[in-house]
Amino acid sequence: MKAVMFYQPGEARIEDIPMPRPGPGELLVKIGAALTCGTDLKAYRRGHPTLFKTLPSPFGHEFAGTVVEVGAGVERFAPGQRVVAVNSAPCGSCYYCHIHRESLCERLELLNGAYAESIIIPARIVEKNTYLLPDHLSFAEAALLEPLACAVHGLDALPLALGDTVVVSGCGPIGLMFVNLAALRGARVIACGKGAERLAAARRFGACAVLDAASFATADDQVAAARALTPEGRGADIAIEAVGKPGVWEQTLRMARRAGTVLLFGGMPSGSTVPLDATLLHYGELTIMGVYHHTPRHVQIAFDLLCNGVIRAQDYISGSMPLAETIAALELIGSSQGIKYAIIPPEAEPPPFAPHILPTTKASGV
Repeated sequence: MKAVMFYQPGEARIEDIPMPRPGPGELLVKIGAALTCGTDLKAYRRGHPTLFKTLPSPFGHEFAGTVVEVGAGVERFAPGQRVVAVNSAPCGSCYYCHIHRESLCERLELLNGAYAESIIIPARIVEKNTYLLPDHLSFAEAALLEPLACAVHGLDALPLALGDTVVVSGCGPIGLMFVNLAALRGARVIACGKGAERLAAARRFGACAVLDAASFATADDQVAAARALTPEGRGADIAIEAVGKPGVWEQTLRMARRAGTVLLFGGMPSGSTVPLDATLLHYGELTIMGVYHHTPRHVQIAFDLLCNGVIRAQDYISGSMPLAETIAALELIGSSQGIKYAIIPPEAEPPPFAPHILPTTKASGV
C-alpha cells in the first residue's frame, strides 16, 4: 500500500510499504479520508518526540474509513462497516486514569499513519475510541472527531457561564472550534487571528467581533483592541490561547479581566518559557490552566455533536487533495490558506466537495 513516511524535519516521502494484518482485537481499515492538522505541520517542520519514536515513521492521525479485516476477538465491528477512530486511548489503570485525568495517562497508546491507504487500529483504541458512522456523515466529516474532542475537552474545563465574554487568540482549526463551541454555549465571542478566510469563518462560527492580528503594530495594540470590545473595557471573562507561541500566550493573559480565567491550549516545543506579569497574576487573581488532548468522554461528546449536526464538520474543510499532495496541503494551512484539507488516498470515494486547486504546479515534496 502507499503511505507517507516521515524521515526527519522537512523530509517525508510517499512510499510503497507492506499491507499490515490485524492482530488480536485490532482492525484493518481502508482510509476514506484523512485531515490535515496543525500538529502534523509542526511535526513535519521540527519533528515530534512523542509522535515519531522511531524513524522513518507513519504520519497523520485524523481519519475515517471502512473496515477491511478484523482481528481475533473483535465482536463490535465487521468488514464493510464505516468507522472513525481517534489517535489514542488511555490504559484505564494508572494513577491519572483513576483520578479521571485520562489525557495524562501514563501509558497512553498513540496511533499514527492516517496519510496512507490503510491503517491498523490498535485493540485498545478499538475498544475505547472507535465508532460506527451514521450513513449521513462522510469520511472527511467524521475525521474531524479527534481535534473536536480536544476542543470539547478544553471548553469543558472552563467555568463558562451564559453571557460570558470570551476572547479566542488564534483562528486556526482549534481556535475556530473554540469560537464555535463557546458561541453555542451562549458566550459573546471575540476572535483574534490572521487570514481573511479564517476571520470570516470565525464570524460564521458565531464570533460577534473579529480582530486581524496582522493589522496591529504591537502586541500591546492588539491587547488594547481586544479589551476595548469587552464590557466597560475590563477584559474577557475567559481568554483562550490556541496558537502555541510564547508571545500569544503572554498577550492572551493580558486580555482577561481580574478574576478571569485563561486557558493556554496551544502546545509549544519542550523547554519553551513565557514571562508572566506577577502583579497581573497575583493582584488580578487570575486562574491559569492548561488543557491537553482528549479523553474518551470528550470523544463521545464530540462524536454526538458531529452526528446530530450541532457542529457542521463540512464548514471546517476547505477542499480535498490527493495523498501525493499531503505536504503541500499542510503548507497551505501553515500559510493560513484554508482551515483543513481532506487527504484522499488513491481509489477512495470522492469527497462531497470540490478538490482544492494548488496555487502553483510545483511538486509537493512528498
